[in-house]
Amino acid sequence: MAFENPFAILTAVVAPAILTNACSVLSLGTANRVARVVDRTRVISDFEAIRDPKHRDHKHYCSQLDRLQVRGRLLVRALRLFYFALGAFAASALIAVIGSVLTAFELDMSFHVGAVIGLAIGTVAVGCLATGCALMVRETMLAITSMEEAAKLDMGAPPDAEL
Repeated sequence: MAFENPFAILTAVVAPAILTNACSVLSLGTANRVARVVDRTRVISDFEAIRDPKHRDHKHYCSQLDRLQVRGRLLVRALRLFYFALGAFAASALIAVIGSVLTAFELDMSFHVGAVIGLAIGTVAVGCLATGCALMVRETMLAITSMEEAAKLDMGAPPDAEL
């Protein structure tokens, strides 16, 4: 039998399950951020300053819209990666369970093949998760830049002024 210790099998199933939960939470938060970007884009698009190139704040709002487009693209890419990782972790957990069942039938070779496939899928999923998190960091930096510019504008200062 490939595993004499039942905790080894449990570990092989639990790790992808925990990572699946992490992906679910990240996906939910990212989807909420996409909705906030869409809402903010609608609000800015309705401002008179965006329609009048001679308005003193036109350049600022155009910059905000450009940044919102970049943020939206980053968020959608991150969301795709999180969804892919979610499915991959779920597949990895299922493969671990199937491999464990095959061990009960003393099909050790099938177990080893399943373990390698599960590990490969899990590795790709971790890469997607890490990449999605990096995209979220970039998006957050853009959001903070927009927030700082909006605060300067609210204070009557030009967007490029130091606070």
